[in-house]
Amino acid sequence: MIRPVSAASALPDPPAPRAFLDVTASVLGRPWRDRCAGTAEQAHAATMTQAYGLPDLLARVLAGRGVLPGAAEAHLRPRLRDLMPDPDCLLDMEAAVDRLALAVRRGESVAVFGDYDVDGAASAALLAGYLRGLGVPARIHIPDRITEGYGPNAAAMRSLAGEGASLLVTVDCGTAGHEPLALAGSLGLDVIVLDHHGAPELLPPARAVVNPNRLDDLSGLGHLCAAGVVFLTLVALNRRLRRDGVFGAGRPEPALPDALDLVALATVADVVPLVGLNRAFVVQGLTVMRARGRRGLAALLDAASLEEPPEAWHLGYLLGPRINAGGRIGDASLGARLLTTDDPIEAARIAAELDRLNRERQAIEAEAVAAAEAEMDHALGLDPERPVLVAASPDWHPGIVGLIAARLKERFGRPAFAFALRPDGTAVGSGRSILGADLGLAVRAGVAAGLALKGGGHAMAAGATIRAPDLARFQAHLRQTLAASVHDARSVAALLLDGTVSAGGATAEMVRLLQRAGPFGQGAPEPVFALPRHRIVDVAPVGNGHVRARLRSLDGQAIGAIAFRSAQGPLGQALLNGIGRDFHVAGTLACDRWRGAERAQVRICDLAASA
Repeated sequence: MIRPVSAASALPDPPAPRAFLDVTASVLGRPWRDRCAGTAEQAHAATMTQAYGLPDLLARVLAGRGVLPGAAEAHLRPRLRDLMPDPDCLLDMEAAVDRLALAVRRGESVAVFGDYDVDGAASAALLAGYLRGLGVPARIHIPDRITEGYGPNAAAMRSLAGEGASLLVTVDCGTAGHEPLALAGSLGLDVIVLDHHGAPELLPPARAVVNPNRLDDLSGLGHLCAAGVVFLTLVALNRRLRRDGVFGAGRPEPALPDALDLVALATVADVVPLVGLNRAFVVQGLTVMRARGRRGLAALLDAASLEEPPEAWHLGYLLGPRINAGGRIGDASLGARLLTTDDPIEAARIAAELDRLNRERQAIEAEAVAAAEAEMDHALGLDPERPVLVAASPDWHPGIVGLIAARLKERFGRPAFAFALRPDGTAVGSGRSILGADLGLAVRAGVAAGLALKGGGHAMAAGATIRAPDLARFQAHLRQTLAASVHDARSVAALLLDGTVSAGGATAEMVRLLQRAGPFGQGAPEPVFALPRHRIVDVAPVGNGHVRARLRSLDGQAIGAIAFRSAQGPLGQALLNGIGRDFHVAGTLACDRWRGAERAQVRICDLAASA
């Protein structure tokens, strides 16, 4: 049974709120707090329950995520038609559409230059698929991570121009590609940039730079991934072509809603905030994906052995890593080819290859992460207040440095950068950050200061290429730039909980109720509940560093649980050594489907000794 957290008084919130279940330091060193402890949140939850008839649990989850009572119904049923902006609100959209419409009417050869991650592959597949459907020759070029690196490069510009392209469209990259795009222009290529990365004041030479994160863009759409920007561009282009009478019996109008599966995949995998328009993209994109109309995604679902209808978390944890595996340690073009093929045999072949590469990537990653964690354990032993972690090795594949950084960030709770040292004297790195510390801004400042050859990214993730001898200077720059924000972010870090639940009260029906408030992800955290005083009655390591457990409440009811990637850390060790002991357990709820039956399962994210 769900027991809501006790209501706060009508007085203003105290400066130091009481710890949830009196947990001031969990096994991960975090205090626990009630996400819905504020008087405003509690009032909103009560209004949703009393005036709108929402279940109390669902109302608390919505209020804890800033949803106002009057917006609750729209939040629970996000519709694209209600949230779609006019694409022309983006700067340069009209110029981009003018040039793309001309290319369609002329049947020009278009080169689509993407990034080697999921967002880049999905964006390239969106644009090229639309153009090819109208009979326009559209070639996709995804750069090789090792030989070309991120973004447009001179060799690719010459190659694409030499193959007869007259229009170049960069997707998920290009905003910082000044020199290569200037070369493209000199070779006779018209250039359009469709991107979402942080932009410098000086934009590259192009017919149009459509990027909601331009300094002068006031659209308010900076939360979109590149595929979202491309989709809005296609909406505007479709509107123009319809107005111009381009569609007819021999050229039917493309069904743009059918492409929302790609937008949903990119939105979740690129970890952009799941708010506003992005929520509608994911909700409606999942509906499209469940119909399995795109052969490449259907083959990838099969390769991942996913038999149930895909949910948002599947995109980030099952599909995304497999598509990324091609760009990390294999052929960077595999993802885009998978997402554009109509051949079921080819789709199955590429999906199987991506699945194999993902398993290979996991093995390489595990060894590298172990070495990086040992190095950082030593570094923090010497300097426990170190705000940013930087690790480097000549043995690391450049395609996994972002994964190493993500694991370091998760393990140590502070921004982390991992670099692969290359034989040419450069270091290629990727970083991950924590809420409140803008890593992309710090990297761009490093580029401007001459500490990095190139780099950029988002607040939460960034990349950089530097000269190996400059590694210490770059690390000092990150430390100086981010020290204050990291200190502030870590000082208020706490695990926020949405309520308490017992083993007997957690059901599949409850999980489905919670899913109505989703999809969950960046900017829309999944609800976390505490299971007070539950005993660990069975525990064992499983899979690739996971820990499986069985929890029993005081009334004798039991529930299955799992803590992912925890076996070697304090959480996993506490579980493995805690059999027969009582703990307060914190985690999210999910449905475990086995042999046609559904039951709730706890995904453990923290643990605390019960008094």
